[in-house]
Amino acid sequence: MEGVCVAGDGVSLAVRDYGGDGPTVLLLHGAGRTLADWEPVAPLLAVRHRVVAMDLRAHGRSGDGTRPWTFETATGDAAAVLDSYGTAMADAVVVGHSMGGMVAALCLERGARAAVNLDGHGMGRPEQYVGLDAGYVTQRLAEARKFADEAGGRPFPAEALAGVLGYQASMAGQLGIAYALLEAGVRRSLGETPDGQLFLRPGRERAREAQEAMAGLDLFALYRRITRPLLIARALRPNPPVPGVPPWFDALMAAYTEGLRRDLDELARTQERVTVAGVDATHAMLLERPAEIAALVTRFVAASA
Repeated sequence: MEGVCVAGDGVSLAVRDYGGDGPTVLLLHGAGRTLADWEPVAPLLAVRHRVVAMDLRAHGRSGDGTRPWTFETATGDAAAVLDSYGTAMADAVVVGHSMGGMVAALCLERGARAAVNLDGHGMGRPEQYVGLDAGYVTQRLAEARKFADEAGGRPFPAEALAGVLGYQASMAGQLGIAYALLEAGVRRSLGETPDGQLFLRPGRERAREAQEAMAGLDLFALYRRITRPLLIARALRPNPPVPGVPPWFDALMAAYTEGLRRDLDELARTQERVTVAGVDATHAMLLERPAEIAALVTRFVAASA
C-alpha cells in the first residue's frame, strides 16, 4: 500500500507499506534509486516482520525540501517515517542498500535497534586501494566524483527516454533479472524540467549534495564506534561495464574491492557488534538475489533481538 508521511520540515516522503507482523524493518534504497528496488525482497521479509519502504528525500516520489541533502536529514526522515507508523527508532531495524546502507548504519547513532548495510561502501579512502599510490587514487577519485556530479540529474529530451529504458533492458539481460523491475525504478524516478525535458531524480543540486555527503563520510570510523548490532554485506562479483566510464575505472575499483575485503575482515574480527557477510552478486544484489538477501536479513534480525 502506497502512502505519504511528512518530515519535520514539512517535506512529503513517499512510503510503501508491506504489512506483516513482528519486528519493524524500514527499507532504504540507494542513490538515484527508489523504493521499487525492494519489491522482490520486501514481501519475503513481511512473512516475519512489519515492513515499510520509503523513497529517500529528493528521490522517487518524495519531495526535495529546501535543505541541502545530508545524512543528518536522511536519518531524521527515517525517524519521521517510523514515527508515522507508531514505531520508535529504538524498536526498529533499518536496512539499506548502497547509500541507503550508509543511512541505515548512521541510524544506529540515532538509537536504531540494529542496522543492515547492503554494499553501501561509497568510494572509501585512498589507503583502501590496495597496490595503488595514494596520490594517484586521490586524483582518480576526484575525476570519478566529477563524472558522477556531471551525470547526476542530467536533463534529456523526452524522446531519449526510449534509449534510457533500452540501457536498462541491456543491464537486466546481463544481470539475469526481470526488465520490469528496472523499468519501474526508472519511471518512478522521472522528473521534468520547466522546459519539458526529463531527468532521473534526484536533480542536479541534490545529486551533488548527496555525492558530497558520501565523500565526507568516514564509514570505518563510524563502524568502530557503534554499540548496536550491524550487518554489513559485500558484493562478491564486479559490476558490468558502464558506458562512458573512463578505462582506468575498473582497475581502480578492483583495488578498492581488495581493500574493502581486507578492512571488513579485520572489522569483523575486532568489532563484536559487527557482522560481515559476502553475497554472490553484483552491487544490484537486491534484484539478483532477493531470497538470499531476505534470508540474510531475517537471520540477522532474529540474532539481534
